[in-house]
This record gives sequence, C-alpha cells and structure tokens, in this order.
Amino acid sequence: MDILVLVLDLVGTFVFALSGAMLGVRRRLDLFGVLVLAFAAATAGGMTRDVLIGATPVAALSDWRYPAVTLAAGLITFVWAPLIERLQQPVRMFDAMGLALFAVVGAQKALDFGIAPPMAAALGMLTGIGGGIARDVLMAQVPLVLRAELYAVAALAGAAVVAIGHWLHWPPAPCAIAGALLCFGLRMMALRFGWQLPVALQSGGEGEPPDAMR
Repeated sequence: MDILVLVLDLVGTFVFALSGAMLGVRRRLDLFGVLVLAFAAATAGGMTRDVLIGATPVAALSDWRYPAVTLAAGLITFVWAPLIERLQQPVRMFDAMGLALFAVVGAQKALDFGIAPPMAAALGMLTGIGGGIARDVLMAQVPLVLRAELYAVAALAGAAVVAIGHWLHWPPAPCAIAGALLCFGLRMMALRFGWQLPVALQSGGEGEPPDAMR
C-alpha cells in the first residue's frame, strides 16, 4: 500500500503542478513565476496535511522526487503552453484526476498516522483543495476550488470513502480506488452538467453563480 500511495501522490503532484503552471502562463508570469506557481499548486495541500498530522519533515521538502516532478511539469507547460492551452478538456480531466488522487492519498496518510476517520476525511479534502487555494491566493483571486462546481465536495466525498472503508476494516487499496473514482466522477459530471451547490442570496437579489473552471 505504501508504494501505491507514493505513486498516486506523485501522479497527483504532476497534474496539479501542470494546472498551476498553466495559470501562471495565462497570467504571463516569467519562467521562475510559472515554476513557483506549479510548486505551490502541487504541494501546498500535502504540506499542510503533513504539518497537521505531525509527518515532518514534510515529504514535498524532504523527498527529491516531489520537486523534480513539479519542475518537470512546470517546464513542460512553459515550453508547450500553446499546445496544452488547446487541450482544454484533457487539462480539466487532469485537474479532476489530481483532485481525486490527492483526496484519497491525503485521507489514507492521515489514517496511517492514527488520525480518526472523520478528521482523516477532512484532511483528505484539505490535501485535495489546498494547492488550488494557495495557487489562487498567490494570484490575488478568490480560490476557484471554493466557488466552482462541486470541487471541495467531490474531494470530501472521495476522502470519506477511504475513511469509511478504514472504519469498516475494508482493504485500503480498493477503498482508495473507489474513493478516487467517486471524486473524479463527481467533478467531471459537475463540469459536464454545471452542477453546483446553492449560492446564498444577496441583499439586492440573487447571488451570481460561480465561474466555471477555465
């Protein structure tokens, strides 16, 4: 299971770094800025989780594979940005995949450190959305993960499957796969059909719906 968690974590790191780097290219950052944004998007959630559960030094700073993966994703995006920009649907799919992988890995790692299942599910969600929050805050915008179609909700659902499976003493690998598929499916369906949670009414009328993932 440790190997599976590592592989999923590295794959999620790559796809989230790709997403962060693409935003940097769109905002016309230089190479350094693109790489910094890629690293923030790919590792902020995992680093926050590791600090909260006491898994120090955090993996993103102590294991060379994480910086290497983010560097590769950032360079690929910087060099081939026009091609990646044209591949909107695959990029959205990569982002949903990264969300799913981070959510289940975050929950499983928290469980491995003795965290109770409900809190492990919350930490899994935080692992999934933390990078996106850091990315958007660095770009001075309201975090998209908190206003897009079922982003945080999908992460919480995937992490909850892992936590419930642990509570019921089910094998962790099938639970991780099921949680990732649920999270990925919810996110893609939300993108496809525009699913979103209710928005609070403003004093002057109805609130504006959140922007779709671009």
